[in-house]
Amino acid sequence: MSDNELGLFLRSRREAVTPARVGLPAGPRRRTPGLRRAEVATLAGVSIEYIVRLEQGRDRHPSPSVLSAIADALLLVPSERIHLFRLTKAGDPGFSCIGHARPARSVRPSVQAILDHLEPAVAVVVNRLSDVLAYTEGYRRLMAPTGLLDDPSTANLALFVFGDARARDFYPDWDHVADQQVAALKQGPFRSDPAMAALADELEIVAGAEFTRRVATVPSLPAANGVTRVEHAESGRLRLSYETLELPADDDQQLFVYLPADEATAAALDELTGRYHVGLHVVSS
Repeated sequence: MSDNELGLFLRSRREAVTPARVGLPAGPRRRTPGLRRAEVATLAGVSIEYIVRLEQGRDRHPSPSVLSAIADALLLVPSERIHLFRLTKAGDPGFSCIGHARPARSVRPSVQAILDHLEPAVAVVVNRLSDVLAYTEGYRRLMAPTGLLDDPSTANLALFVFGDARARDFYPDWDHVADQQVAALKQGPFRSDPAMAALADELEIVAGAEFTRRVATVPSLPAANGVTRVEHAESGRLRLSYETLELPADDDQQLFVYLPADEATAAALDELTGRYHVGLHVVSS
């Protein structure tokens, strides 16, 4: 994990905000992809030197009022504001929300019942290590050609994305998928969690710079929803809208649900699942 996750997050969000969104002219000689530090400082009512200190990690404990002003200047949505606040607390040593708890390797019966009711949708439950814990038959049929589920007891999404050559063929937007996978792994304590540290060590060996570069540059906040493109061996190119559902904190697990993002994908998934239960509805994207 970057030793300056707060600065990395602030810089990435600054670069994502165009001048037009905050009522500023772009100007003919702008080299910054988003806002300049001076512009953020002006909008937040702080000095440019302070913005530099935050981004460089020389100050990791801004006051709540300053943090709120910067969040306003960067147009952060609620989930980003919560993450920003957590990052300021993550710099305080001595406390871990996870403690020494090992990630669960099974799901509760009620979670399994939810998966059963989601059929024939594509859905999967993973833990914080991205271990695949449970899934629908729809997910199994989608992922079967990739080999991910050949041994369900060891299936891990991160190791598949970074360590299996088939992942690059399956995900046309592999770079983005890899970014999101690293962001997900970094959401928690990362290397201060022994189980996560062991996985990170393995990923460094498996993927080298493809993994370590992302750890240093990708902010630790994955997208909770979006569209993923996959190249299925039987069904061809599919576009899947996904939603991430956080299970209760004690579970420390996430449920990913994928639905067709267009009519062609809906038809392909209907054929892939053999049209058992009901047809899949298209989600607008």
